[in-house]
Amino acid sequence: MPKIDVYNIEGKKVSDIDLKEEIFGIEPNENIIHTVLVNYQANQRQGTQNTKTRSEVSGGGKKPWKQKGTGRARQGSIRAPQWIKGGIALGPKPRDYRYRVNRKERRLAVKSMLSMKVLEQSLVVVDKIPFNEIKTKNMVTALNNLKVSGKTLILLPEKNEFVQKSARNIKDVKTTLVNTINVYDLLKYNNLVVTLDTIKKLEEVYA
Repeated sequence: MPKIDVYNIEGKKVSDIDLKEEIFGIEPNENIIHTVLVNYQANQRQGTQNTKTRSEVSGGGKKPWKQKGTGRARQGSIRAPQWIKGGIALGPKPRDYRYRVNRKERRLAVKSMLSMKVLEQSLVVVDKIPFNEIKTKNMVTALNNLKVSGKTLILLPEKNEFVQKSARNIKDVKTTLVNTINVYDLLKYNNLVVTLDTIKKLEEVYA
């Protein structure tokens, strides 16, 4: 069972906590992580690209010249793909790229990423983030006290306007909630900062 130190926002150790083995101590499954990541990225695609075929562009009702006797190649329409302003052959059309990955795979991918953060020692646990005002300076100070630098994801158990808005203007820092966590963010951000309430919520959801 993994054990990790717990700090306050002043950066001082206040206790330690045992993390559940089945969430924070499993062998990371890289294949599942890749599968779920590709699914997430596919689901983000808008699929609104569009090109017009020869039947959709204007003009081309009349044959440009007669079939034989001109010395030129035969042509049926000035809107064929080889003509300027002609239609596009085999071009992209609007489509939906979404597809589903089953729930067990999604959960395993998240647990694999959480376990990876523990193995990489990039999981930082704070007892609480007691902000009572929206102030970017407070968040910057807290992260500096915790010696957290670089891309950082702050995972909250529920919405907290003071924390979320204090972090939103800091470069490479993002806040998210337990119920919206995804593999893409866990991979993108090197550091993961959580509170004790977040740990409790994760263990409730993923146990």
